[in-house]
Amino acid sequence: MTRTVHEANEALFHVREMPYGVARSTAAEAELARITADGPVEARAYALFVLVESYVWGNEVTKAYLPFTQLLRWWDEHPEHFDEQDTHSLFWSFKWMVGNLMDFPAVPAAQIERTLDDMERRYAVAGNGMNAVTMSRFQWARAQETQDTATAYEAWVATPRDDFSQCEACEPGDRAAYLFDAGRLDEGIRLLEQVLAGSPECATEPGDMLSRLQLAYLETGDADKAAATHRRGLRHLDNGVSMEGPQGRHIEFLARTGNVERALTRIVEHQDNLVTADSPRDRWAFLLSVGTATSLLVAEHGERPVALREVPATTVAGLDAWVRAEAREIAAAFDARNGTDATTRRTEEVWASTPTLLPVSLSVLGAAETDVPVPATSPRPTAPAGIARSAATGGPADISALVADTASAFETAGAQADDAATLLGHAETLSTDDPAGAAGAYQRAAALFEAEGALDQAGFALAEAAQLAAAEQDVEGALAAFPRAVALLRAGGVPPEYRGPVVRAYARLAAQAGTPAAGLAAVDKALAEAGSDPGAGVVSAAGAHSAAGEERAASERRELLDTRARLLAALGEHGRASSAAEAVAEEYARAGDLGGAAHAFWLAGTTRADAGDLDGSALALESALDGFRLAHDQASRALVGNELVGVLRRLGRDDEAGQVAEAVSRR
Repeated sequence: MTRTVHEANEALFHVREMPYGVARSTAAEAELARITADGPVEARAYALFVLVESYVWGNEVTKAYLPFTQLLRWWDEHPEHFDEQDTHSLFWSFKWMVGNLMDFPAVPAAQIERTLDDMERRYAVAGNGMNAVTMSRFQWARAQETQDTATAYEAWVATPRDDFSQCEACEPGDRAAYLFDAGRLDEGIRLLEQVLAGSPECATEPGDMLSRLQLAYLETGDADKAAATHRRGLRHLDNGVSMEGPQGRHIEFLARTGNVERALTRIVEHQDNLVTADSPRDRWAFLLSVGTATSLLVAEHGERPVALREVPATTVAGLDAWVRAEAREIAAAFDARNGTDATTRRTEEVWASTPTLLPVSLSVLGAAETDVPVPATSPRPTAPAGIARSAATGGPADISALVADTASAFETAGAQADDAATLLGHAETLSTDDPAGAAGAYQRAAALFEAEGALDQAGFALAEAAQLAAAEQDVEGALAAFPRAVALLRAGGVPPEYRGPVVRAYARLAAQAGTPAAGLAAVDKALAEAGSDPGAGVVSAAGAHSAAGEERAASERRELLDTRARLLAALGEHGRASSAAEAVAEEYARAGDLGGAAHAFWLAGTTRADAGDLDGSALALESALDGFRLAHDQASRALVGNELVGVLRRLGRDDEAGQVAEAVSRR
């Protein structure tokens, strides 16, 4: 039975709600096939656009050209089947085709130019504004680095904005990228500062423009603005969209500002971008920035080992040589397509230049004094309010110096040096708009609480400080103080089930910093203190004096065991990790925590796939999919669906993969 237009559009709407990836693309393919075969014809334009969109943002840009040409042909043959939104989507997707296809050197220049010409002709016939056309002409000229690039840029910015212009967040970033490359530094900075004052957001912004602005501030010697922009930029990178260019620029920033450990950590953390990216152009941009970083690091750290999975290099020097060879190969491919030497020339010019270096401190906490002894016990009873305070990662505590600093630092805020509670309240008000300032305030409050003998409050305040410090990229500071925060909580009489969240956050941060073994040791100690053998299945109620207390203790134990499984995965112990994840998934299920069970099965599926056990991975991921369905967590269900579809395709079970994608697209 043919669906109504409303029913078909609703199904396509649900596909668009899925996260980008193979499951969404598969679901979009299935919906298009169904509408093409059975109708309704009025929904076909929408179905074609949804598939184009899914491919473009799902890292399969080259696949998008076929449904895009089918969409154009459908428009030519049956414009009556396009409503206002379908028409807008058709002309909007021209920008994706031109802008993205030029990022693939295998796409012939003639095809790009034909598409550009067709775009301009169709825009003119439809009576559309020409801003998108002039922007696309500029992008093509810039990709080729022709002598007409500057003229094309001026033509674009002089063309009035219209319904097909880049969004108000993207356009300034695109303009500033050119201005910075053209040496028009002050002009680019002014443009971005004006735009960022309004907090614009879209899929890639403000993350992209902030990554460029931090480097511009290096060039002008403004260390404070560079540090603040770097921190702000990092907060906008985890948005579900690949951001290879910005990630590379942050690595370059760290190397150019003397933050060697952070630069190396981020290289390892984002090493997948060394070998794969949304497009060859994005990979080249990432390699260009990483090559700038490694060229600075190799002089003093050339023999420093780096743990890379797919890159045939084991040291910084080896990585530097490999990055340069790979980037030059990609550049040569673009030049062969474009008929110029522009990309190779730019690559060599960037690496031959002497980058501006500027020491920039990214610490937000005071210098650590972790050797200051913690009293064995609290001189006063544990405060319930302190126990209830949420806590995550920890940061360094300079106990002797912080008390003296408090009065001068917060005189204008009305906080007294001996009033820890007031200082704590001030920290809470700062946490949203000034997280770095809030971290320092929490740290000073922790010092005052400790001086008063309120060790429980001191531990929680220090943990809050470190949570913010870690988010602001002061990873070293947070890791240095975490053991002290836990020790203060222990000495303050805080039961294990309330110390557990702090331990878990420390463990996650340790894994992020490349030291998962340290996190594993902390988690195992926390489990032992709670009265549980890490490998046992017995629920402990240590420290609990009521049914609610017992349940909290049991819940925290499950969370610790889940964290333990993730640390084993980070250590590469995939067999132990998957077994541990499946065991705790069953505990979550028995406790009625369907979401927790689903997340644990998801981990088991991922680690089994990493170990090469695709059949076991499929079973675990299917359990995760069912768990998220029962927990009504559609977003996580769709992400697991992407992984499961990929595993099933690798197993040659394409029909099942299609069924999973279709099921995930339904509510």
